[in-house]
Amino acid sequence: MESLSVATPREIRRRIRSIKNIAKVTRAMEMVAAAKMRRAQQQVLAMRPYAEKAWEVLVHLASQRGVSEELHPLLRRRPVVSRVGLVLITSNKGLCGAYNHNVLRLADDFLERTPVPVELITVGRVGRNAMLRAGRPILADFENIPDQPSLTDVRPVARVAIDDFLSGRLDEVYLLYTDFVNTMVQRPHVRRLLPLPCVTFETDQPWCPVSPTISQTEYVYEPDPRELLEGLLPRFTELQIYEALLEASASEHSARMVAMRSATDNAQDLVADLTLTYNQARQAAITKEMLDIAGGTEALAKMKGREFAERMPAQSSALSSRRGAGWRFTGESVGG
Repeated sequence: MESLSVATPREIRRRIRSIKNIAKVTRAMEMVAAAKMRRAQQQVLAMRPYAEKAWEVLVHLASQRGVSEELHPLLRRRPVVSRVGLVLITSNKGLCGAYNHNVLRLADDFLERTPVPVELITVGRVGRNAMLRAGRPILADFENIPDQPSLTDVRPVARVAIDDFLSGRLDEVYLLYTDFVNTMVQRPHVRRLLPLPCVTFETDQPWCPVSPTISQTEYVYEPDPRELLEGLLPRFTELQIYEALLEASASEHSARMVAMRSATDNAQDLVADLTLTYNQARQAAITKEMLDIAGGTEALAKMKGREFAERMPAQSSALSSRRGAGWRFTGESVGG
């Protein structure tokens, strides 16, 4: 605001108009983000019970006789971990507050703490660009995921992770995304994607959606549980990525809505400050003009006073000479 002290009222008025236009844009973006956030939140809340029940079914299938003896490749942990994959989910656009910054900060921390090489599968343009600038190896990039993704959009991402894990290129695959808590709180989160942790009954994993307790009830499956797992485990991997994308989408739109609301409020505060500065500058200009007018009037009065004082002696002498000549002429005519 110090630079505005020397600005003219016209410049301040132009800045006020510009900030008001920006406030209109941020207000519109806030309303759009709020509408998208509500839809994404509904999808997240509808997805969570399904994901929990799906994990229960998967845990029960893996605990059946003949299945738990020889684990599926997607459930089997490698004795030596030499290379790790990380599915990094960010947004394609900015203007969403600290959303991307928090995700990238957690990703940098994960990369620094991991003692083995890490290859990235980026979902989102912001994460891809940040990792390229940092010189990180990117295995695959997906930036055309829509705001409301479907399982068809998720399948290529899951296919890259599953194929590289089964081929032995990656020994573990982790998933980094933002967990949606509520409109004001979104937490970046890392969890292991492959091998599937909860199905192998690892109770130290805090991100398991259900408790890994095994039901004592026996069910008869058609076809047999092993064949079911062959088809279901890749689908459950897709389900995890799909749920993470929904959580990230709801978090992104919530963060953008809050950021745009804050930007609109800041713009309104700035307009109020600029309006006060404009009124002060206008009042100062009016006062200066009034002082100039008063000073000019006073100077003009003094100038006229001097001219009048200079003219008065000459006019008095001329009048006296005229009166003396008149008297002499009158005297002569009378004497004659």
